[in-house]
Amino acid sequence: MSTAAADREDWKNTILAGLANYIDAGSIVAGAAALALWVEAYHLSTDLVGMIGAFGPNAIAAGIGALIGGRLCDLFGRKKIYQYDMLFYAFGMLWLVFAVNAWMVVIGFFLVGLAVGADIPASWSLIAEMAPDDKRGKHSGVAQVLWYLGPVVVLLLFLALEPLGMLGARIVFAHLAILAVALTFLRSRMHESQRWVEAQKSGETEKRGRWQDLFTRQHIGSMAFLAGMYLFWNLWAGTNGFFFPYILRTVGDQSQAMSVAIQALSFLLGMASIFFIFMKLSDKVNQRLLFGISAVTQVIGMALLALFPLTLPLAIIHVFLMSVGGGFGAQSFFQLWSSEMFPTALRATAQGVMFAIVRIALGVFSFFVPWLTATGFTTLAWILVGFLAISGVIGFVWAPRNEGKSLEQLEAERAA
Repeated sequence: MSTAAADREDWKNTILAGLANYIDAGSIVAGAAALALWVEAYHLSTDLVGMIGAFGPNAIAAGIGALIGGRLCDLFGRKKIYQYDMLFYAFGMLWLVFAVNAWMVVIGFFLVGLAVGADIPASWSLIAEMAPDDKRGKHSGVAQVLWYLGPVVVLLLFLALEPLGMLGARIVFAHLAILAVALTFLRSRMHESQRWVEAQKSGETEKRGRWQDLFTRQHIGSMAFLAGMYLFWNLWAGTNGFFFPYILRTVGDQSQAMSVAIQALSFLLGMASIFFIFMKLSDKVNQRLLFGISAVTQVIGMALLALFPLTLPLAIIHVFLMSVGGGFGAQSFFQLWSSEMFPTALRATAQGVMFAIVRIALGVFSFFVPWLTATGFTTLAWILVGFLAISGVIGFVWAPRNEGKSLEQLEAERAA
């Protein structure tokens, strides 16, 4: 195979694997957008709304799915998991398409969350293992661009289909189910990760791929660093889901169309940040410095809301700083570093454990978000500044220097 053909194959595999992020974020935003329709149609109680949020693809279900899927991925291969869990995802999504009562919504959201969680460590491991050594950050960034694209498409679909009410929501869920089935067929043509195959042949799995092998001092330290950095950033991101609509309502009582437009703009800015900053620089420059700039940018963006009266210009500056800073920050580096800091035989298992810790903690925390929002605008803004600052300090102090190195080189350095 020529170099150009191999390069095209690498990018095709990255996109097919990274589409897991599209349907992950797409299902989260679709659920949030449909929530008001479900509350009205099925008379959902506050407790049931909280349960849907806590046990859906944004939280506990995804954590459980990642924990199980990550381990199976290391034992049986990346391809088996990322191919067939898309059928499971489509099955869960069909519950939402045809839901006629509250419990069908709860079951569907939980099943979707399990599938999304299982796919994340499989796809992230595959992207890192198939990417060229000097383009691992670039390929990882594609998955993050797709994570931002999912919400944009879903938000615009909901805006266009708003006159249809519940039928519009069912169409949006159906598009995600159809995509999952199509992905099943497209991924069937992909090859297994060669690095995973070689680890099996060399006996690495038997030597260093057992569950208990993950709990060595070195691996526990890596997981504590990554989970801590990503968890506090996610506490901001999860709370911001409640917080952002408040901003849009407060600065001039924005219409539904304007609200969707501003949210879509925030995701588009994030995609631009990933493409022009993270994908261009993460394989070349000091990653610690890049992460630090991102963390400072987001802390400043959040602190503006705590320090100054909320006006439309201030809200726009806030959206710009948070979206651009977030594009080359915690989420992008979590995907990249979590793929680099563990051996092939334990890579997906470690990612599954960390993803489970973060998403389950976020699910538990989501029960307290309504109480936090009741503390007042300024108080909540300072709490969120604190979350971002803690994430930034953890990430900056313990950030690795992995740019340009092969996975085998990184593993040899850890072993030494």
